Amino acid sequence: MIINTGGRTDTVNYYSEWLLNRFNEGFVYSRNPMYPQQVYKYKLTPDVVDCVIFCSKNYEPILNRLHEISDKFNIFCHYTITAYDTDIEPNVPSINESIETLIKLSQLIGKEKIAWRYDPILLTPKYTIQKHLETFEYMTSRLAPYISFCIFSFVEIYKKLEQNMPEISELNEQDKNTLANGLGEIARKHNMRIQTCATEEDYTKFGIDISGCMTSKILEQANNIKFKKVSHKGMRKNCRCMPTRDIGAYNTCPNGCKYCYANKNPEIAIRNCKTHNPKSPILLGNILETDIIKDAAQESFLVDQCTLF
Repeated sequence: MIINTGGRTDTVNYYSEWLLNRFNEGFVYSRNPMYPQQVYKYKLTPDVVDCVIFCSKNYEPILNRLHEISDKFNIFCHYTITAYDTDIEPNVPSINESIETLIKLSQLIGKEKIAWRYDPILLTPKYTIQKHLETFEYMTSRLAPYISFCIFSFVEIYKKLEQNMPEISELNEQDKNTLANGLGEIARKHNMRIQTCATEEDYTKFGIDISGCMTSKILEQANNIKFKKVSHKGMRKNCRCMPTRDIGAYNTCPNGCKYCYANKNPEIAIRNCKTHNPKSPILLGNILETDIIKDAAQESFLVDQCTLF
């Protein structure tokens, strides 16, 4: 199975001590977001965990200790660096700080285990198509030698986002084509592979791949492993990724990004963050007497795992 540590919150940035504790102890509890009393227990051991996925906007807090996980497990890192300033991403490091941290990460684990996420792409009077293309050009010129590939997607306009960002403009088909064409040209210029993430449109005519961002092929090539044939249905519409299990929790990320789908609002996330105990087996608070704990169904997807460790 694949463990995802960053789909619900930026665990690496804000909860790295807890994350390292969980892997060192070999298990973790994860609360069902739909049925909070239901808690799943996952073993974090190499016999059932084929790969650990990280997704963060700041790897600096875990750089010096990431080897505690990568020495025992196959890993793959998604590093999100966008064009936005603190007006949209209040608590995220600057572009240049993020680039420097990604370079350090690449030197530690190898470029084949890193994907740069430039998403979501959204438009405002400040962040225009031209602004995106200029920033993407600069970032690509610095990041291309240190990553396996780049992923982008267009923002989904939902009700909460309209409330949080009244300045946002809806991307029409022409906007998307102009951006995709420009991103594709820049990627080719710097010999960087680029692909979409859960995007309905087909941009292959611009040299853009439409495969999933966590496919068996990507993880195989990054870690020199081989998976059995596994369905790539993903977790949401148009997703083409392998099935994963997330051990994080919603409404816990203090990054404060206005477009965030995982937080109801920044205040709730900050309040929840205060209940975090790095020594607890669960991200928020502790296990309660009323919790119903179930052992999660876990199995390896690897063809021949006994030769890997």
